[in-house]
Amino acid sequence: MQRQTTLAKPADIQRKWYIIDAAGKPLGRLASEVAVILTGKDKPIYTPTVDCGDYVIVINAAKVTLSGNNKLEEKMYYNTSGSYHGLRKRSARVMIESYPCEMVERAIKGMLPKGILGRKIGMKLHVYADEKHNHEAQKPEVRELKYLGGEK
Repeated sequence: MQRQTTLAKPADIQRKWYIIDAAGKPLGRLASEVAVILTGKDKPIYTPTVDCGDYVIVINAAKVTLSGNNKLEEKMYYNTSGSYHGLRKRSARVMIESYPCEMVERAIKGMLPKGILGRKIGMKLHVYADEKHNHEAQKPEVRELKYLGGEK
């Protein structure tokens, strides 16, 4: 007897709000775990073609760390305006000092699916440089991440 796989329907999905504190956590590991929560891969009803993830609020983005010896100086972030000589590049040190929210958003959104669904999932991410956020009305739960610090 074959079992039929049930696919999630948008009406069946119940979304929660989570707060994740990024202080002292490595950027890549933080981004990969937040991407799993946003896409809903930690839920038993996960369906790749349906947005079944939760909302995530990342606080203390300015206190995120980078592993590696010289990564603050050597890692570069590039943008282009599309015009000739429109390339802008910033080091990770400049990004973490001046644009910490953009740095964390880029890392997380880079791990989401590309296309219409990925952009829809990315809209459920809210990043703040410090502890203040304006989502108290949603009653977010504090969520600890599993695989940070090398322990599984």
